Amino acid sequence: MTLFKDKYRIESVRLPGYDYSQPGAYFITIVTHNRQCLFGNIVDGEMIGNEFGELIKNEWLKTALIRPNIVIDAFVVMPNHLHGILIITDNGCGCGFGDGRGTLQRASTKTETESESGNGTTIEQFGKPTKNSIPTIVRLFKSTTTKQINQLRQMPMQPLWQRNYHEHVIRNDTELTRIRQYIINNPKKWEEDNMNKL
Repeated sequence: MTLFKDKYRIESVRLPGYDYSQPGAYFITIVTHNRQCLFGNIVDGEMIGNEFGELIKNEWLKTALIRPNIVIDAFVVMPNHLHGILIITDNGCGCGFGDGRGTLQRASTKTETESESGNGTTIEQFGKPTKNSIPTIVRLFKSTTTKQINQLRQMPMQPLWQRNYHEHVIRNDTELTRIRQYIINNPKKWEEDNMNKL
């Protein structure tokens, strides 16, 4: 049984009007173009990354280094996709968020039209990227990894990733723990994974 019924849909799965720059935890899945296995192999239930896989891992980790309000939580680079949890903090220090005890605050589901004043919301619009929002972070990650891998494989202008990505707003600690376990166990379940084309 998969964690999410439609977890690899290509069309937009964004919540309309949701502020993806607000503090919270987000489960992200990014899939390679045509589900090509480019990043390594699963051997005895463990992911063995190749040069491309290591590049993907390093760029994912770099996300938190260049954005002080982003924390990288559990993640795994698989042969043809990446699963990861990104946490947007509200303190700008990258040192955690929530209530100060390591507890996840429930992400608000208010949209711009539902908020009392409409002030303080940052809704991403086409052609108007929002700094440090989930769509902007993923777009820049995909862009830089595509450019670097295409240089390495000497294949300019080739797509590396599917057009979109999947995200899920994590609502509470129970869900966070469950998704962390899903990510950690992903290589062990590769034989059953619907992303495994082999």
